[in-house]
Amino acid sequence: MSKASSASRRRPLLIDLALQGGGAHGAFTWGVLDRLLEESWLQIAGISGTSAGAMNAAALVGGYTNAGADGARELLATFWRRVSAAAVFSPFQRTPLDRVLGRWTLDYSPTFIAADLMARVFSPYDLLPLAGNPLRDILAETVDFAAIERSSIKLFVTATSVRTGRGRVFRNVEITPDVLLASACLPTLFQAIEIDGEAYWDGGYSGNPTITPLVRECESHDTIIVPINPVERPGTPRTARDILDRLNEVSFNAVLLKELKMIALLRRIAEPQDGEGAQWAKMRIHYVKNPLMLELGYSSKLNAEWEFLSMLRDAGRSAAAEFLAEHGETIGRRSSVDLDVLLREI
Repeated sequence: MSKASSASRRRPLLIDLALQGGGAHGAFTWGVLDRLLEESWLQIAGISGTSAGAMNAAALVGGYTNAGADGARELLATFWRRVSAAAVFSPFQRTPLDRVLGRWTLDYSPTFIAADLMARVFSPYDLLPLAGNPLRDILAETVDFAAIERSSIKLFVTATSVRTGRGRVFRNVEITPDVLLASACLPTLFQAIEIDGEAYWDGGYSGNPTITPLVRECESHDTIIVPINPVERPGTPRTARDILDRLNEVSFNAVLLKELKMIALLRRIAEPQDGEGAQWAKMRIHYVKNPLMLELGYSSKLNAEWEFLSMLRDAGRSAAAEFLAEHGETIGRRSSVDLDVLLREI
């Protein structure tokens, strides 16, 4: 009997999901979720998401609340189809040569190059003072925010306060299209999103995603992380664009790695009576492998062609299937990630 088939017969187990952001690369997460939702024994207690991860999470929670796992899968597919349909009119398109060669990058797109250069001199307030984000309408029309508000699945969405530089975690009753846009607001591309008089930027700067509320507010002791930004990348970047890409990956992983390091440390020193320390020590961490992102650069995060999104979805489904086959029996028993390596780096 395979590990996957054995795991599928297990008793229901509460889990949390931690979903990273990454623009169009979030379609990989869509694929992972699509596959995990086929496992009835995996019962989702909470989801923490940032940027595209938050949008995936909102679609899942809204769809699941209304129509179970099938409803969640359907709403995720609808959301990404709407994103792709809107991108047909985007100025960011691959060149004919890239299409012929099967490259997903926008690095050679004249519009992307011009926009990338202009973003280093001008702000969104200079260039597009009245521009809106087309994702707002897609989110408002696709995601059922009332269902999110009444859902039994706890949803946590992180955005970064421009004023304080600290992350704010929004919960089910607070989540709106603007909250999701704030979590995905890259300051070189979009104007800050104001919520209750406070301006917010992308949540990736302060938590990509945030693990703390999953530990403090959810009953599960297993968190499955779906990564988008590689923690490790071989070699040293040499070009200006590669250096900036790697800086973004490092900064967008920094807070998550600190939280994981705290879990590793508290496992060594926390006693059962230590209250919150013991809660952190009990959390088991799992990680869906995502080697595909080592092959994709930053510019492809703006590529929302359906062919590209479908490829990412299929890769995500395959990665989730591999994860279940390799670690399905581990969930609920122990971490499938060696967090102690983070302590050896201190």
